[in-house]
Amino acid sequence: MKAADLKTKSTDELKTELLELKKETLNLRFQKASGQLENTARVREVRRDIARILTVLGAQHGAGG
Repeated sequence: MKAADLKTKSTDELKTELLELKKETLNLRFQKASGQLENTARVREVRRDIARILTVLGAQHGAGG
């Protein structure tokens, strides 16, 4: 996921994407705990995507008010 792609999305779309990524983080944590996690790099990707979304949301909030 690219930051430029996120900047074009609305706040509602970003919040929806954030919720989905947080759910995926939970599922990945369960997979890791049970020994079923195959793609360990995905955990890092999801964490970074969440950070990107939060950064864009913060920038939009700062610019809006």
